[in-house]
Amino acid sequence: MKSYLVTDPSFYTSNPKIFSKKLLHVIEDKSPDFICIRDKKTDNYKDIVLEVKKSIKHKKILLHTDYKLAYELDFYGVHLPSIRFEDIKKAKDLGLHVVVSTHSLKEALHVEKLGADFITYSPIFLTPNKGIPKGLENLKEINGKININCFALGGIISEEQIQACEKTGVYGFASIRYFI
Repeated sequence: MKSYLVTDPSFYTSNPKIFSKKLLHVIEDKSPDFICIRDKKTDNYKDIVLEVKKSIKHKKILLHTDYKLAYELDFYGVHLPSIRFEDIKKAKDLGLHVVVSTHSLKEALHVEKLGADFITYSPIFLTPNKGIPKGLENLKEINGKININCFALGGIISEEQIQACEKTGVYGFASIRYFI
């Protein structure tokens, strides 16, 4: 099962050098297959991703939301939030791999038709400020009705939860806190 690390400034900071140093440590420890550089709070996002580009040699790094910057800096792809479906085609036209956040079967099927490469479906387990968990049965049902690679996301912090997600047949899991 594939693993997808999603960063958060509350764990990695918004200082580019410290961010990269912490991320490198996590990569060495957990070996994620995919990484999303996500920082919704800082003004220096570009500085962070430039430092990551310079100091971290991982093949599948995605930027959060900014598909133009991902293309400009030659990153693997972009992770789009569920309010940015209109950017899927634009990112694909630039040759980027696209992951899209989804929270329903309707959204998952829609982004599949729009050409996304992967989705995250969330929240699976209890996650701070993310609403009622969808649960494993719902994850399994959704995964059985789509033809796009699905990462389970939300509240995944233990090996037991990862194994439970794997039993649903999903492509992988995504997490912030598991990788800390």
